[in-house]
Amino acid sequence: MKYIELKNCYKTYPNGVTALADINLEISKGEFVFIIGPTGCGKSTLMKLLYREEKPTKGNVLVGGIKVEKLRNGKVYKLRKKLGIIFQNYRLLPKQTVYENVAFPLTMDGIKDSEIRPKVLKALERVGLKDKIKSFPDELSGGEQQRVCIARAIVNEPKLLLCDEPTGNLDPGVSKEIMDVIESINKKLGTTIIMVTHDAQIVNRMKKRVITINDGVISNDIMKGKYKANENN
Repeated sequence: MKYIELKNCYKTYPNGVTALADINLEISKGEFVFIIGPTGCGKSTLMKLLYREEKPTKGNVLVGGIKVEKLRNGKVYKLRKKLGIIFQNYRLLPKQTVYENVAFPLTMDGIKDSEIRPKVLKALERVGLKDKIKSFPDELSGGEQQRVCIARAIVNEPKLLLCDEPTGNLDPGVSKEIMDVIESINKKLGTTIIMVTHDAQIVNRMKKRVITINDGVISNDIMKGKYKANENN
């Protein structure tokens, strides 16, 4: 079942730079997909189209049946409720505890405290941080902070998880742990996962579908387990 579809998508910025050109892409519900390519190739722009940080200059973007490019600014929240986003930079609230950071999106949605607590505890249990609920971000390691970010992203049990270089600041051992957590979410919750990464070791170990972007176009789309990234890049 198709969950994401991009049809003839172009993105040209006001300075005249075309970041994406004629992108056609389908991703099924529950798939785990890597997006790779050199810096500046259009990977992040593609992700921004999916969570409506940017609109395509031309073409259509569908996520979970929502025509993303047609959404008015005041309705973007309807899309964002369907997805979670994990960034390379943790973007945690420094003066809030782990519990409060994970609860933040639920609080913003006006959900009752009595409903928030079990959701937050379940999300923290999934990432192995249930014992850190009272800690503050500066008391955590980098890997633990990223786990908090993952918990915050999945606290609503979204259908789609977008990961933009989630292991970029972590050493290989911690990166593997983070990827194990993300893969578990994919398998246990059936969450569709799209991940941008430069880490060839991760791509080769995970053996998932790999989409390569070069100069704003899809140059390769190789199905599960068939891709071998160049670790010297």
